[in-house]
Amino acid sequence: MPDPSGRPVRADARANEDKLLAAAALAFTRDGAAATLKQIAKDAGVGIATLYRRFPTREQLVDATYRYETARLSARTSDLLGELPADRALRAWMSEVLDYLATKHGMADTLKTLLRDDEQLSSQTREQLTGAIEEFRLAGISQGVIREDVPPTDILMNLAGVTLAAGAAHQRAQAERLLDLLMDGITRPDRWRGHC
Repeated sequence: MPDPSGRPVRADARANEDKLLAAAALAFTRDGAAATLKQIAKDAGVGIATLYRRFPTREQLVDATYRYETARLSARTSDLLGELPADRALRAWMSEVLDYLATKHGMADTLKTLLRDDEQLSSQTREQLTGAIEEFRLAGISQGVIREDVPPTDILMNLAGVTLAAGAAHQRAQAERLLDLLMDGITRPDRWRGHC
């Protein structure tokens, strides 16, 4: 992957970047807007100069962390489908979406500005998440456990509704119940009983 100057990134630099983005995601989840760049660098095991060299501004770090977490979440489909039936895999992924949103809440103010100013970023996120849902849906249809008549965009919209209604950390139990209700609507009759 090239850096902003267009030069390829060395393997050690790529490893440092991945450590920084993973540490940033954890820090934004844990500390919210109070997460400091100094602490993120320390958690990643790199110097602050390394962080600033790759991400000169907090906004650039938030942007990269958001993209990193979206890509990581979208890529989870293969692992989950390899471990679980498609309906259970989709339900497990939905719980991971709640974790993903905890990271987003931690960078909410900066992220709102980024998403407002970059329509392509918002569109890319929707496409990635819809694509992940479609993988689960197609696997579930072929396994006979997910209804064929529910498009992935409808599932994503309902999932977004759950996160808007019960997206705060203290609402996690309610959000999980709402996800079970969502699964009741997209699985074949008598298949889903809310037990993962």
